[in-house]
Amino acid sequence: MTVSGELNLVGVFLTAVTAIAVHAAGNVVNTLYDFVKGVDVSRSDDRVLVDHLLTKDELNTLGVLLYLVGCLGFSLLTVVSAARMEHLAFVFFGGLSSSFLYTGGPGLKYLGLGDILILVIFGPISVLFSFLAQTGYVQWPSMLYAVPLALNTEAILHSNNTRDLQADKAAGIVTLAITIGYTASRLLYALLLFTPYVLCIVHGVNYSSWLLLPCVTMPTAFKIEREFRTVSMQDTPKNTAKLNAYLGLCLVLAVLMSDANTLPYLTPQRA
Repeated sequence: MTVSGELNLVGVFLTAVTAIAVHAAGNVVNTLYDFVKGVDVSRSDDRVLVDHLLTKDELNTLGVLLYLVGCLGFSLLTVVSAARMEHLAFVFFGGLSSSFLYTGGPGLKYLGLGDILILVIFGPISVLFSFLAQTGYVQWPSMLYAVPLALNTEAILHSNNTRDLQADKAAGIVTLAITIGYTASRLLYALLLFTPYVLCIVHGVNYSSWLLLPCVTMPTAFKIEREFRTVSMQDTPKNTAKLNAYLGLCLVLAVLMSDANTLPYLTPQRA
């Protein structure tokens, strides 16, 4: 919504292009540095460099191009958005640098800080950026809308790190899964997987019943959690990522279908 209360469709498009490009660039950087540091091995889900689908130089070029697309999208967004350019720039470049530093530079992922960074940038920061671009002002509680999906996204990373615990340890990196061990990692995974549903139920009961919609994916979550505990975890990250897509779609639909006046945490901006 713009300051006039109308949806800026051009702004929506540019925000999506910008966020997706930076996110994709971060994934490219992750692929490159995981391979260079010996984290991606024969059993890895990321096959781009392992199977020689691209060279490291080609991957470098792709990463640069994606960051350039993100910067171009941001530049155009500053023209159509009611937000002050410096405010948008602060959030955008904070997210962009975080997407690189996750594995690039000091590689926060390899220092045991990757889980915290994922929870912040793959959710709250993106929502804050989108809200600011549409409305021209900041409401910090808007970031709470990202919490369910951010937790589920962290579940993807954590299941991957738990599965690859021994390989990561051999590669000399530090992850949360290595720090807390298998037993605690399984408990944490369950917490990350099911807390979003608790939040949706609480909000659905107290605010808009549409916010219960993401709960239709709960049976799949139970199936994946049993898989994580009882059988090989090889496909758990992939299955969690699929769940993440369905959960995200349901969350977006739930917010769109709800009456704006019933949505929690947001208050109308006074003129």
